[in-house]
Amino acid sequence: MKKHSTKTSFIISLILFCVSLSLLIFFSIVITKNNDEIKTKEIEWRKETDRRNELRTLDSSIKAMAQERADLETHFAQSSDVVPFLNTLESLASRVGALAAVTSVSISDDHSGLLVGLSASGSFASLYKFLMLLENSPYELEFNSMDLKKVGGSDSNIPPWNVTLSLKLLSFAS
Repeated sequence: MKKHSTKTSFIISLILFCVSLSLLIFFSIVITKNNDEIKTKEIEWRKETDRRNELRTLDSSIKAMAQERADLETHFAQSSDVVPFLNTLESLASRVGALAAVTSVSISDDHSGLLVGLSASGSFASLYKFLMLLENSPYELEFNSMDLKKVGGSDSNIPPWNVTLSLKLLSFAS
């Protein structure tokens, strides 16, 4: 009986061993497949993350360039932007206490710029500040002529100084 019991135990052990080995191989294959899927999904996830980061970077670059482009465009006056440009010239004078008026506007003969005649009056200090603002404006201006005269006295209501300017706006796109 002992022989039979040992044989049965051996067969049961062998069957359990085979089942365990089969399960080990099965789970090993399943785990390998899952690992491969995980690696594939991780690669896809990284690609998508990289693509989104690139899109964010591109978007921020576009926004930064849009501001730079807007800054650059302020240096050029388009033919449709002549009135705001002329208003800017007059407002520069009022900022420093001078009175300015545009006397003439024309396109230069060689179409390389816009010619502007400007007359301003006020104190010497306000006219000097006005000229400095014109020189340091974001527009590329060329001073063709300037005539500065003392016209009024200190006791009259007439502003003591008057300046007549002829400017050429070089950054003009017609």
